[in-house]
Amino acid sequence: MIRRYQGLLPTIPDSCYVDVSAQLLGDVKLGENSSVWMNAVLRGDVNSIRVGSNSNVQDCSVLHGQRHLYSVTVGDWVTIGHNATVHGCVVEDAVLIGMGVTILNDCRIGEGSIIAAGAVLPEHTVVPARTLWAGVPGKQRRELGDEDRKLILQYAQNYLDYTKIYLAEAEK
Repeated sequence: MIRRYQGLLPTIPDSCYVDVSAQLLGDVKLGENSSVWMNAVLRGDVNSIRVGSNSNVQDCSVLHGQRHLYSVTVGDWVTIGHNATVHGCVVEDAVLIGMGVTILNDCRIGEGSIIAAGAVLPEHTVVPARTLWAGVPGKQRRELGDEDRKLILQYAQNYLDYTKIYLAEAEK
């Protein structure tokens, strides 16, 4: 469901796929070719949410900010795995957020990083570019190389492929 909130309607390019069960409301803007999947919530009621191009927000994930303090900014080529909570933070380009991850207010996830499934990043955490973080609380485990970057981009590419399939199904 796409809903207006206090006069603001989400901005969704035609190249995007947003599942009918997803909830987008208020100050939400999606980049070209991005996708929002089953039962995901992008709640732009208390602060803005920006999702870059070629990014995907998977099933049951929640993106939300903190009023007057922290918006949500997601870069290009980002994958946000199933059931992740991304709250009031910045996720730079080409990042893989694993399933069940929780990222709290004022975190910054550096370009080309991976946040492993189930990790919890406490408020104000800064993740350097091209690093792997895991655990509760999340800690840096290692630096990432070219093969890791290929994996990150492959996840995003898979969802671009799914987007095309779902958009074609919707036209039938």
